[in-house]
Amino acid sequence: MTSASRPTIWRHVVKEVRANRTSQVAVAILCVLIVCAIFAPWIARHDPLVLELESSRFLPPFFIDGGSLLHPFGTDSSGRDVFARVVYGGRVSLLLGFLPVAIGAGLGVPLGLLSGYLGGRVDDLLMRLNDCLLAFPAILIALILVAFLGQGIVNLMVAVGIAYAPTFARVARSAALGERSKDYVTSAQANGASLSRVLLVHVLPNILNSIVVVATMSFASALLESAGLSFLGLGVRPPTPEWGAMLAEGKADFYQAWWTLVFPGSAIFLTVLCLNILGDSLRDALDPRSRTRS
Repeated sequence: MTSASRPTIWRHVVKEVRANRTSQVAVAILCVLIVCAIFAPWIARHDPLVLELESSRFLPPFFIDGGSLLHPFGTDSSGRDVFARVVYGGRVSLLLGFLPVAIGAGLGVPLGLLSGYLGGRVDDLLMRLNDCLLAFPAILIALILVAFLGQGIVNLMVAVGIAYAPTFARVARSAALGERSKDYVTSAQANGASLSRVLLVHVLPNILNSIVVVATMSFASALLESAGLSFLGLGVRPPTPEWGAMLAEGKADFYQAWWTLVFPGSAIFLTVLCLNILGDSLRDALDPRSRTRS
C-alpha cells in the first residue's frame, strides 16, 4: 500500500460510515457523551461531590411525581445530584477506556512489529510469552495487577493497559508478517534503512487499519473492565464520580431509588454499544472486499 493510497482508504471509511444510519447514530451519541464529559462544569448545575441537605436524599427524576428539573436524574443516598455525577463520571470512565487502550497499543504494537518482522527465534520467544498472557482473560490479568499495584485511577489504567497489550501484539505481528515481504519493505532495506525506520516509517503506517479497528473494539472492553473493577472496589475510590463506582454505590439503594443504578448503567451500556457499532463499521469499511465492491 502506498502512502498516497492511505488517505483514499480513510475517505472510503468516512463514506461507508456516513452511508450507514446506525453508525451515524452511534457516532452522534458518542460525540454527545464526549462533549458532556469535556464541558461537564457548564452542563451540570451541581457539584458532584457536594452532599445536600437531609431533605434532598433520594429525590426522584424529573419525569416522576415529586421530581424536579433541578435534579433531572434525581439524587442519591447522600443527596448528591445523579445527573452531575453521571456527566462528571463520563470524564473518568471515558479516560479509563481510552488511556488503557493507548497503553496497551504502546506496549503491544512495537513488540508485535518486532516479532513479525524479525521472525525466527525472536518471534517464537515473544509469541510464546504472548500466548501465555492470552490464555488468561484480560479482566483476570487486570484484577491481579490492580491487587498488586493498589487502588487508584492511575494503577487501574496501567493494569488494564497491560492486560490489553498481548491483543495488540498479536494483531501487529500478524499484520507485520504480511507486510515484511512486500516491495516497499525490500526497497527500504536495499537503501540501507535501519530496523527502526523500516518498522516505524514503512511498516507501521500500513498496518494502522488493523490497529485502529482493534483499538476501537478494545476501547469498549477496557471501559467495561475498568467499570467492573471499580464496581468490585478495586478501581476508582468513592466519592470520585465514575460509572462503575456509581453502580457499586447505588446497588444497595436499588429498590428505594432505582435511578442511582439505572442512569450510570445506561451510560455504560450506550457507550459500549456505540463503540462496538463503530468498531464493526470500521472493520467492514477497511475490508478490502468492501472497497472492491464500491
